[in-house]
Order: sequence, then C-alpha cells, then structure tokens
Amino acid sequence: MTVANSVSMSQSIAGRYAQAVFEIAKESGGIDALATQTADLDAALHDSAELRDLIASPIYSRDQQARAVGALATRMQLSPVLANTLQLMAQNRRLFVLPQLVSRLSDLIAAERGEVTADVTSAIALTDAQMDRLKQTLAEKSGKTVKLNTRVDETLIGGMIVKLGSQMIDSSVRSKLASLQNVMKEVG
Repeated sequence: MTVANSVSMSQSIAGRYAQAVFEIAKESGGIDALATQTADLDAALHDSAELRDLIASPIYSRDQQARAVGALATRMQLSPVLANTLQLMAQNRRLFVLPQLVSRLSDLIAAERGEVTADVTSAIALTDAQMDRLKQTLAEKSGKTVKLNTRVDETLIGGMIVKLGSQMIDSSVRSKLASLQNVMKEVG
C-alpha cells in the first residue's frame, strides 16, 4: 500500500467517524460543547507524546487502548457520544486516525458556524490589535468569521505570510529579497 493510499484511507475512516459524531451533536444542539471538546482533544494530542504513542503504537492491545481512552474521556469530561466513539475506535484498532478525526470535526464545526481559519506566519509575534485588524480585514474579504492560527518564524525577517483557504499572501521581507535576487540574476 502506498503512503498516499494509507493517508486517503485514514482520512476516509476518520471522516466517517467525524460525520457521525457531528450529526449526533448537531441534532442534540451540542455543537458548542463538541467544539470545545474537539479543541481539548487537539491540545491533548499536541501536548502529550504518551497519547500520540498510545494511538499509534501496535504494542498496546485493544483493551489497553480502550481503558486508556476511557480514562482520558472521563478526565476530559467528553460527551458520551465522543467518549463512546473513541471506545469504538479503540475496539476496532482505529485510534491511529484520531488526529484526522479531530481535524475533520474542526472543519465540520467551522463550516456549520460559517468560520474559516487563516494560517498566519509572522516574523515577530502579532499584538492583539494587529490580530484583530487582520481578522477584520480577512472577514471582509471572505465574508466569514475568521479565526487565526498564528506562529512566529524569525527567518521571514519582517512581514507575514497569510494562508486563507487556497489563497496565500506572502508579504515577508524574505520573499521580497528572493524576488529581488531573481530579478538581479535575470539582468546580470
């Protein structure tokens, strides 16, 4: 099996679980709670190497994974629907798709709320006022509520790179210098 097929299969599996959880939460009016729990799960995956190891390592049995996920769900106070889904995923040896499940749930919730996320990479940390102004500008452009996913990359020298959907705006000093360098090569 190729890597592309493996990724596609993981996304397909995660997509089915995510769609089911989302539909149940939507029917019961629990989208806001699901959004919070999805963000909490994302943070747990990001912060815990042990959790990433648990979901990815084949050395843990189904029962070990199910017990660990049950304890995690209790500690995180996950809704019964989400907790039961994680249990089912453990029993079916599908916990390896948890990152894709979280990502797909985030996408479904954002679409339901009319939100988009812009990935912003800046040379220095943005102030709250700068982030608010950027959110407002992007909201006017997209017609949707915009959330920012920010990170700092000092190699940009100055400016920022903004990705919103399929659009990318690169106003970094690094890219401007690279462009100038290309022009100078063509002239010389």
